[in-house]
Amino acid sequence: MRYFDELKRTMEWLAQDPRVIFLGQSTATPGTFMYQTLRDIPAGKALEFPVNESFQMQFSLGLALGGYIPVSIYPRQNFLMLAAGDMANMLDKFADLAPGMASPRIIIRTATGPDKPVHPGHQHVGNYVEAWQRMLAHIEVVELNAPEDIFPAYEYALTRTDGKPMLIIEQGNHYNDK
Repeated sequence: MRYFDELKRTMEWLAQDPRVIFLGQSTATPGTFMYQTLRDIPAGKALEFPVNESFQMQFSLGLALGGYIPVSIYPRQNFLMLAAGDMANMLDKFADLAPGMASPRIIIRTATGPDKPVHPGHQHVGNYVEAWQRMLAHIEVVELNAPEDIFPAYEYALTRTDGKPMLIIEQGNHYNDK
């Protein structure tokens, strides 16, 4: 089982749920390494977004409150940092701000950016798993280190009974593993 193949298979499985919609940079058009895992999902399931990470998080929250399950894609954790305020102060605190309302189910998909075959610069390869775990009280943070971690994590994010959001962190360097 290859890491990339398992991600692609899992994204195609998620796309079968009518509530799931993928959004972010390079979701509907090529541009980042993550796009290849989405290339075969139905065209209407992916919304291409401009580079506006904070708005993307807010839009994801709106979709979730409207009954969708957004898979909000930030190709690198460094980009997700630009949405951290909305993630930590709105999404993570939703249960505290709106007691009695169902938690908005959002799957936040990000990665530690690949640094092979070419290093893209230090602003593109950070891994902040521990920081996310310390910052977020109501968003579960899961790091996918091996192919066998992938499907169970996304399946749980989609089907968990509490409906809470999840931050799932992939390893960009594993996309090309043989």
